[in-house]
Amino acid sequence: MTTTTRVTLPAGASAPPAPPPRRVKPRKDRAGYLFLLPWFIGMLFTVIPFFASLYLAFTDYNLLNAPQWIGLGNFREMLDDPLLRQSLKVTFIYTFVSVPLSLVVALGVAMLLNRGVRGLPIYRAVFYLPSLLGGSVAVVLLWRYIFGLDGVVNAFLGWFGIDGPAWTSDPDYALTTLIVLHIWTFGSPMVIFLAGLRQIPAMYYEAAAVDGASKWHQFRSITLPLLSPIIFFNLIQSLISSFQTFTQGFVLSSGTGGPADSTMFYNLYLYQQGFSQFNMGYASAMAWMLLVIIAAFTALNFLAAKYWVFYDN
Repeated sequence: MTTTTRVTLPAGASAPPAPPPRRVKPRKDRAGYLFLLPWFIGMLFTVIPFFASLYLAFTDYNLLNAPQWIGLGNFREMLDDPLLRQSLKVTFIYTFVSVPLSLVVALGVAMLLNRGVRGLPIYRAVFYLPSLLGGSVAVVLLWRYIFGLDGVVNAFLGWFGIDGPAWTSDPDYALTTLIVLHIWTFGSPMVIFLAGLRQIPAMYYEAAAVDGASKWHQFRSITLPLLSPIIFFNLIQSLISSFQTFTQGFVLSSGTGGPADSTMFYNLYLYQQGFSQFNMGYASAMAWMLLVIIAAFTALNFLAAKYWVFYDN
């Protein structure tokens, strides 16, 4: 037989708060951290070089001697480097021409495929495949052959009596061939555009058609506003990727950036400074400058997005 003791509190006194329940950490939490462990280990191989390059950007370092602190010397040297300015010019032209054109082509093809084409998965795979291969060495070599003096393009022009130039060896056309290559690899944004088009309710177009709206008016007033978040996403992704272009210029010019520095991309010049001239301090400063450029253009796009990107809310 058990007895209970009743505690009587004085008048006006309140009971003490109950202690918080102890939280028993589930075993599945520990399993989750275990699965994340490889990512944490891999992050060390990114974070350590990240801060190491920040330090080296303010040093004179050639891989043979210990780094010597020079402060802003590398960044001041950039102001008087004509080849650096040329690499920026090539990269900006490539980015601001190829990115809009590739997005326009991707959106146009996505709208065609969205009209209920038979064998849609086959077409989608065929158009997406170049985006997987566009940055590979083999495709750039193939591109150099196609646009060579005796390549497929000049053979086609020869049927009409036109003597085409050596496109990849002419400074006036070498960068253009790489822009065409970038436009050809429109498959990745095309697939994303196609997914976005499938999410637009058909009733909007039906209501617009009843009101007498033309196809162009429907595209401008329905498709573009509702697809603007997808356009914004593809724009940011394409900008970042284009600013980091390296393989195309390296393979096409055999690592020289020629002809006449017409394909001297920023990353290619950075590679030459770091691994050809072993000027690692200057190359690290260039890498951080590229980070600032990409961050600046990304921030500008986010600031401008509020004027043309429309969300459901």
